Amino acid sequence: MSAARTLRVPGRHGYAAEFSPYLPGRLACAAAQHYGIAGCGTLLILDHNESGLRIFRSFDWNDGLFDVTWSENNEHVLVTCSGDGSLQLWDTAKAAGPLQVYKEHTQEVYSVDWSQTRGEQLVVSGSWDQTIKVWDPTVEKSLCTFRGHESVIYSTIWSPHIPGCFASASGDQTLRIWDMKTTGVRIVIPAHQSEILSCDWCKYNENLLVTGAVDCSLRGWDLRNVRQPVFELLGHTYAIRRVKFSPFHASVLASCSYDFTVRFWNFSKPDPLLETVEHHTEFTCGLDFSLQSPTQVADCSWDETIKIYDPACLTNPA
Repeated sequence: MSAARTLRVPGRHGYAAEFSPYLPGRLACAAAQHYGIAGCGTLLILDHNESGLRIFRSFDWNDGLFDVTWSENNEHVLVTCSGDGSLQLWDTAKAAGPLQVYKEHTQEVYSVDWSQTRGEQLVVSGSWDQTIKVWDPTVEKSLCTFRGHESVIYSTIWSPHIPGCFASASGDQTLRIWDMKTTGVRIVIPAHQSEILSCDWCKYNENLLVTGAVDCSLRGWDLRNVRQPVFELLGHTYAIRRVKFSPFHASVLASCSYDFTVRFWNFSKPDPLLETVEHHTEFTCGLDFSLQSPTQVADCSWDETIKIYDPACLTNPA
């Protein structure tokens, strides 16, 4: 693995890291004081180049920030979500606080995602209040609220293929597929026998999703037949906090965990574990693949560091 470029952010515990879809080398990180249990939150906008990783801008919020998503139609705009139940819309071109605050959820908002299909510009949020809300960022109120989960919602992700379709993962041990058109749940998958902390859609197959759970397993789901997983990936030793499909390789994905590691997998291979990266000393919560560089990955951890690196398995694929 190439040497990781590291930025230490004292007193800030990283929850999410997301590469800009527009600007090569720009990364956003959502972080919280005191492991997100108390204190404020910070949105960090980072730039990296040959000389390293530096803070371009940082914004503070009065509660922990748990997730971040970049706008798909404006390179300066992002949305974060926080422990006080609100979403915040930020503009990196302006040094001041949020342009807009959306406050409807009644408990922590753990997940936020900007729609991936070009047909609409919508944001989906998932909360510990057991609801999902969809927002048009230009409107102050949510467009609709989706109910059905029976526990906290940890992850909400738009389909990159099907407009108006998103997935959610919950402490109720289910993965659910929802549709804006029917304003209801399309599919309920009892995906694990433990809390599911993360899910993601394959970028190359509109029917394939992956879940990561407290049972330390990753499972792949084909929406055409959800009776059993199409793959299961074992190796993590504590809960899987986040999972992401590669934007460049149809069968490659990455996961990070409370076991402090980041693992890279190719689910099409008989021996699917490609690499285990052990460069954090605390829970690793944020993870993303670069959309510009096929080999580059970013992660962030409760050890107060954010790292950008090129894992060996992506630079020299077998």
